[in-house]
Amino acid sequence: LRSYAPAEIFACGETAVLLPAGAPGKGESPGERLTLLLCANASGSEKVPLRAVGDSPRPRCLRGVNLEQMPWSYRAGSLAGLTAPLFAEWLREFNEGKRRQGKSVLLLLTKHEAHPYLQLSNVRMVFVPPATTLAQPLDHGIASDLKGHYRRRLLRWLPAERGAGQPSLLDVLHMLAQAWGDVHPGLIAGCFRAAGFAPDAGAEAVSLTSAPSLLGPEQLERDRDPAEADGDEGMVEGEDAGELAAVPPCPSEQEVWRSLATLRRYLECQATSPDLFQAFYELEDAVHMVSAG
Repeated sequence: LRSYAPAEIFACGETAVLLPAGAPGKGESPGERLTLLLCANASGSEKVPLRAVGDSPRPRCLRGVNLEQMPWSYRAGSLAGLTAPLFAEWLREFNEGKRRQGKSVLLLLTKHEAHPYLQLSNVRMVFVPPATTLAQPLDHGIASDLKGHYRRRLLRWLPAERGAGQPSLLDVLHMLAQAWGDVHPGLIAGCFRAAGFAPDAGAEAVSLTSAPSLLGPEQLERDRDPAEADGDEGMVEGEDAGELAAVPPCPSEQEVWRSLATLRRYLECQATSPDLFQAFYELEDAVHMVSAG
């Protein structure tokens, strides 16, 4: 491990989540299980996009989606499990990504029949002995934190506002990608240290910083420029009735969610980079925050 910086030490492993029961007409079975392949580095600075494995070979909800540009990937496997061929495919993709970046990394993983050893150009695979399976960094809180964020996003699903019933597999994949983004880098770094897989186990822990608090209406009012405020009031008083009548009404929350659904579908079909979805996810979270008051 001393030959690698924390940013060059990765760990990967699987965890399972359940789709909501009763997803209608999407090609998924009620209560279908998804197996997620998680991979992150010891500094928490890089989280590899999620690889999800499900039962359905051709989910109807994924038709028309530009799957190469999603911030997640989906494969069909036997009983929603990660098979050796699927894992080998992911390994080669991971190695190719590091080759293009000009980086050589260490990959920690549990020895398992579904984890074949491959001689790779830029990834050195190191198997954790079966007796120390619990020392996998993912088992020290990374997987459970991801599931906690996923459950939170499921609970705030608003079917009445979105004009839909239970979330589909496509909705769940987006929620899982958002939940993976919610996992804090400091937590990941701490889990690697707790498992003993860090070059310097005595290094100072990365602090978990909370997001800056949002300014309330009173604070915003205090921060406004007095001259700007006076100008706004004068402009409103000076406008005639015709100009005021031309101002469009404030859209309802249902209209906003329909617009977001349309935007997400447009990105699913036309996106040229997975990074575009990060901006969309932030926008969706901002709307949730506003609608929650």
